[in-house]
Order: sequence, then C-alpha cells, then structure tokens
Amino acid sequence: MNERLKKTFLDFKNAFYNLETAGKEAKTNLEIDGAIKRFELCYELAWKLIKGVLADKGIICKNPRDCFKQAIINDLIADEDVWLKMIEDRNELVHLYQFANSRKIFKNIKNEYIKSYQCFFKKAEKEIFL
Repeated sequence: MNERLKKTFLDFKNAFYNLETAGKEAKTNLEIDGAIKRFELCYELAWKLIKGVLADKGIICKNPRDCFKQAIINDLIADEDVWLKMIEDRNELVHLYQFANSRKIFKNIKNEYIKSYQCFFKKAEKEIFL
C-alpha cells in the first residue's frame, strides 16, 4: 500500500476515535454539534479511504455512492443501507441544516454510524497493514 493511503487511514483512525468518544460523551447542544462535525469529517475520510483502497485494487469510483456500492462488493463495508443513509444524513447536515433534524441524525450517528465505521476501520486496517 502506498504512503498516502496509510496517511489517510491514520487520519480516519484519529477522526473515528474522536467521533466514538463524542458519541458516548456528548450531552449539551454544543457537544452534540461537535459530534456531528466529527461525523462529517469521518464521512469524508471514510469515502476517500474506500476510494484509495479500491483504486489499489484497480477499481475506480468517483463519488461516495459509487464507492460505497463497490465497497460492499469488495467486502470493505457490511451494510449498504446504512452507508447510503449516511450519504443522505451528511447532505442534510451540510446543505439544509435544521436543528431538529440534526438531533435525529445524531441518534443515527450514535446508534448506527459509529458501529459501521468501526467495522470498516477493522477491515481497512487489514487491507492496508496486513
């Protein structure tokens, strides 16, 4: 694996650990908003990492949706529906931010997305370092 991919993995690792902590500890509106931003960062790094791992296998994808579909086929991620829902929630947060919806999305982050990132983290680590 190339050094750039390893760096992206380490950036994702740090962002994921911060998100995991924020998901457990966020209580106030400010902390929840911080956790949501950490989710957005993890999302961006995850799809770029998926794109890089797939490119190393000769599979080219240009956007998150295509990368997530290819990641399912190549056993990098487990639940396509969750990852596709992640796209919608991320876009909702970035483009249409509404306070009430952000709290619903925070529940998705805590209850689904952190688990999906954790599973992906383990698979990506094996792909890159083993």
